[in-house]
Amino acid sequence: MKKTLIFLMLSILTGSIVNTVRAQDTVVRKIDYGKIDSLGSGVLKEKRLFEVFLPKAYKAGSTSKYDVLYVLDGGNPNTGLINEIQHFLESESYMPPTIIVSILNTDRNRDLTPTKVKDWETSGGADKFLLFIKSELIPYINKKYPSNGENTLWGHSFGGLFVTYALFNEPQTFKSYIAADPSLWWDNCYIQKIASDKLPALAGSNVTFFMGGRDGEGGRSMKIDTMSTILQKLAPAGLTWKSMVYPDETHGSVRLKSIYDGLKFSYRGFNNKADFLPMNGIIVKNKPIKIWYFNDTATVYYTVDGTVPAVSSHKMQKEVSLTAAGRFTAKNIISRSRYDHIATGDFVDGETLKPVSNKKNMKPGGFNYAYYEGNWDKWPAFKSLKNPVKTGLTDAAFNLDKIPEKNNHAVIVEGFLETKEEGYYVFILEDGEEAKLYLGNKLLMKMTAPNNQFSSYIVPLTKGFYPLRLESYHQKQGYKLKLSYMTPGMMQHINFIPIPLDLQYHKP
Repeated sequence: MKKTLIFLMLSILTGSIVNTVRAQDTVVRKIDYGKIDSLGSGVLKEKRLFEVFLPKAYKAGSTSKYDVLYVLDGGNPNTGLINEIQHFLESESYMPPTIIVSILNTDRNRDLTPTKVKDWETSGGADKFLLFIKSELIPYINKKYPSNGENTLWGHSFGGLFVTYALFNEPQTFKSYIAADPSLWWDNCYIQKIASDKLPALAGSNVTFFMGGRDGEGGRSMKIDTMSTILQKLAPAGLTWKSMVYPDETHGSVRLKSIYDGLKFSYRGFNNKADFLPMNGIIVKNKPIKIWYFNDTATVYYTVDGTVPAVSSHKMQKEVSLTAAGRFTAKNIISRSRYDHIATGDFVDGETLKPVSNKKNMKPGGFNYAYYEGNWDKWPAFKSLKNPVKTGLTDAAFNLDKIPEKNNHAVIVEGFLETKEEGYYVFILEDGEEAKLYLGNKLLMKMTAPNNQFSSYIVPLTKGFYPLRLESYHQKQGYKLKLSYMTPGMMQHINFIPIPLDLQYHKP
């Protein structure tokens, strides 16, 4: 009776905590439930169970396809740990949504070891287990679940031994191989003995291999260091590998860091983009411009002749000098080519744009704007728009949020821009749906949704006044178009600002 009462009190207390947490909306308590599935294996002559976890965002009937992470020694804390780390890495844009397949054991000593060893009665079945995964399990997953056919294999201890064995014997079956504290001591370092014969076949394979182990005597006993030495000497081009040693870890705890670092390494560069600035523009002869790149340069390459960059192309720098007209192409290249990213900009020969001689008695303090509503299903004919719903100035009191925000609306901003320096100016449009920016009669930029939410253009100007016209069209609510620029004097610090009001001229 006493035990029952204590259990009831604990249940009530736990429920109260959960309800409080939900009410405060600060912590989300969740449990990931995978789908238990099975497959009768002709290779292994037995039924094999595995648990499949689909990405959170997946919806039945969707055409989306995902990478697959195969986890050895499934059905224990390995899978729960990997699930949580994968979700975290995905949320931080280090890797994409991923299907996780947790392979449950029947006889791990048999399946995960590559040779028959005395005192390990059932050992030596890795060849059949690998054949099962390659010829039965992977095809089954590809057929039944939304897989894109790109796979990662993860294993710990004997599982790490098997991962290394799979790398040497089936390098094309997986895109990435992650071994956490692998038991490379097995059979007097059998794996190391076959390495020199197996490694040449990995040339051009474009796969990654990550090993994570412990520091100290326990780590050295796994013989990971001997494998690292072999890879340093013999790893061919096309095999991207890394070995990490973690201090103050146990054979079990090293899994956490190996999962995190291993998955990040497998998708190195995934969160990177090739976008540069400015994206397009005019180059005056003998007056080079600067191309700026703000992301990680480690995986990005560029060309200036319109060809698609390769790893043999120029390595991207934070600042690149462009001396002549051409097509500038940058590419973020990672081991998983489906996630490569390309950005291209066209730079043409030209002269400094000439200002107007007469600003027509316009006054400083903001551009004119006109707001229109309509039933357009595409870019409207702006020159024929009449009867604006609202007009005004883009002065200090102007705020796009104050304009009635409805579907199908258009805004025209126009006036004269005063320039007080001679040199290159960079204009930026961002956070709009569709927009066009003109300087004089020249169209500088055209923004289109949803893939072009940031546009930039470099143009040579001199001192004077330039007619400016910004047209924007929005079919949907929520877009807040922004225009900013950088003058020649701001180039050194790459400082973009809204156009100052005293440089914006309007009709009185």
